[in-house]
Amino acid sequence: MTTRKLEDLEDKEKDVSGIAIEQPISETLYENFMPYAMSVIVSRAIPEIDGFKPAHRKLLYTMYLMNLMSGSRAKSADVVGQTMKLNPHGDQTIYETMVRLTRGNNTLLHPWIDSKGNFGDVTSRDMQYAASRYTEVRLEPSCETLFSGLSKNAVDFVDNYSGTMKEPVLLPAMFPTILVNNNQGIAVGMASNICSFNLKEICDTTIALIRDPNVDLLETLPAPDFSTSGYLIYDADEMREIYKTGRGSFQLRGAADINRKERCIEIREIPYTTTIEAIIDDITDAVKKNKLRDVVNVRDETDLNGLCISVEYKSSADPDILLHQLFAQTSLQSSFSCNFNVLIDNRPKLLGVREILHEWIEWRSECIRREATYDIGKKEERLHLLRGLERILLDIDKAIAVIRLTETEKDVIPRLMDAFDIDELQAEYVAEIKLRHLNREYILKRIRDIETLEREIAELERLVRGKGRVREKIVRQLKDIAKKYGRERKTRLIAPEEIDVPEEEELIPEYNTRLFLSEQGYVKKIALTSLRGNFEIRVKEDDHIIQEVDSTNREEILFFTDKAQVYKLMAWEMEDFRPSQLGDYTPNLLDLDDGERVIFIHSTTEPFRGEFLFVFENGKGVRVDTSHYETKQRRRKLVNAYDASSPIVGIRYLPEGKNSSFAVRSRKNKLLYFESSLVVKKATRTAQGAAILRTRNQNDTIVKLYSEEELSFVRDLNYYKIAKIPTAGRYIREESLEERQISLDESVL
Repeated sequence: MTTRKLEDLEDKEKDVSGIAIEQPISETLYENFMPYAMSVIVSRAIPEIDGFKPAHRKLLYTMYLMNLMSGSRAKSADVVGQTMKLNPHGDQTIYETMVRLTRGNNTLLHPWIDSKGNFGDVTSRDMQYAASRYTEVRLEPSCETLFSGLSKNAVDFVDNYSGTMKEPVLLPAMFPTILVNNNQGIAVGMASNICSFNLKEICDTTIALIRDPNVDLLETLPAPDFSTSGYLIYDADEMREIYKTGRGSFQLRGAADINRKERCIEIREIPYTTTIEAIIDDITDAVKKNKLRDVVNVRDETDLNGLCISVEYKSSADPDILLHQLFAQTSLQSSFSCNFNVLIDNRPKLLGVREILHEWIEWRSECIRREATYDIGKKEERLHLLRGLERILLDIDKAIAVIRLTETEKDVIPRLMDAFDIDELQAEYVAEIKLRHLNREYILKRIRDIETLEREIAELERLVRGKGRVREKIVRQLKDIAKKYGRERKTRLIAPEEIDVPEEEELIPEYNTRLFLSEQGYVKKIALTSLRGNFEIRVKEDDHIIQEVDSTNREEILFFTDKAQVYKLMAWEMEDFRPSQLGDYTPNLLDLDDGERVIFIHSTTEPFRGEFLFVFENGKGVRVDTSHYETKQRRRKLVNAYDASSPIVGIRYLPEGKNSSFAVRSRKNKLLYFESSLVVKKATRTAQGAAILRTRNQNDTIVKLYSEEELSFVRDLNYYKIAKIPTAGRYIREESLEERQISLDESVL
């Protein structure tokens, strides 16, 4: 409920500005929000069945009234000014609408405005169009298909916003313009994104649908077509679903040539959904993140000869692999999302292609009936006049005598009406005939006109009554339009299996890296090239590095946590960092469980080789083959990665064929130095293993696991070396410690 307290309603003359009314929120939305939402939907954002939004329609109709269908172009500023009689939203908004409709901007597959001057380009985000005072426009010849029925009452007219002139509610388009040009709009609570189709294919499909409502649309309308050309990755099932539901997406990709002599890739066509600048930005970002390491330089070389993005590559690079990396890493291949929302009788509807065409056929049929009805009325008026003329021409001498014997001019019409039994309109028409027309030839022609009009009216009446005749007229018009304005499709279709995609590993740049894991759970991947010279690995003030691992960008990374789980990532999925950056926070990177912490990382390639050594707080240890962590489906998470019956103290990797040495330290400051081969090996990940430390005191548990390189602080390691396990170990002697880096009072290192 929206609640406001009533203040004082007793005093009727009191200021009521602070009064609040208790009202259900549903009523508030209905009375306030819904009118605004519907206003945006109906009057601004969603196209109607004629293929236009109100802003487009008002602009084109204004140009029609300015007689810009033929002759010379007019200044854009003049057109914008005239359009403001219908569209009060401002000159800049109107001009932006005009820019999108022009041939020069190349937004539309089938532009409506012939332009002269700089109107920008849909392929460029930063290319600015010239001011309206510098550019000129006129209507394209194809606009005749939009306005032919306006003078014959094909559509309704309404007052403009000021009530000073009339404007059409819709334009009587003679072909389905709603599907021929892209149309995108964002309303309140809904949006529309209609892709463009080839004009000839749309006309052929509409004809096929008229003749067979169950026709397979894909036979004549295989896929959308775009003004920027390029390729559409064609999937028939995917396209059939879009045609059926009006929703879905498909992939568009650019076209490029490889100039091996100059060592550069020249991108000549780009998807409709992106721009030159966006692709260059994507390439630049990918280079910074070491995802496109073979790119040397990228330039925009677009000129009057056409679009061109030049990507220079290293001499050692494979340009075919690099091109596929560009498709994968940039918007050179991107998706187009369809959302076919259309206004039908001022109600938004989500329609499939078949439904849109059916709606257009019904609407167009009504336009033709209205035109025919208008023609019938005009011809009947003409026929009515000729019927009167016919009666007079049968006795022309009598008509002449009536006129000659009439005393005053005002009595001529009444006397003719009485003499020949005709009405006033017929008498007026007869009285206006010139004497030179009172000859036999003229009389016979007028009589033949009566016969012709009668046949034409009868034909028009059959057209109005006959659904089949209306449909056939639509078919004839569509055939004429397809022949006159149809063009070959620009966007080529390519099946997924026709794309020669390299193996995934080939698309991934290969370079050496080093992984750093910190105590507080930060991990960062740094390319070795970034570690040249003097550098400092940045960590937080109270944090420190606990592990460094050499790796490559193509290896698989295993993250072991203290909750007996392993998370897996490919190295190339991790962002590259500089030494001065903190890196990724593993709880966010891996979506760890609450309180879970990464304690060990390992980098490897398939097949997994070697072993993992696990040491637990209860004094036990176990070796497990790394192959137990290899998964064919590349699972992201493995549970029960090791025995969870006792807290883990440490994990180490044992390379294949190498008998490494390790040491453990107990809570009672005992040290055991042993070879890894002494630790029992088990065939399952969750095996508990066998005891390493033997103790009678339950409180004397293992607190630390050391690798051999971590034991530099101990002077005489052989003193602590054992030949078999389990054993009690030896107490750490003070004199054994190098430079007193550790004291016997410390329980945990």
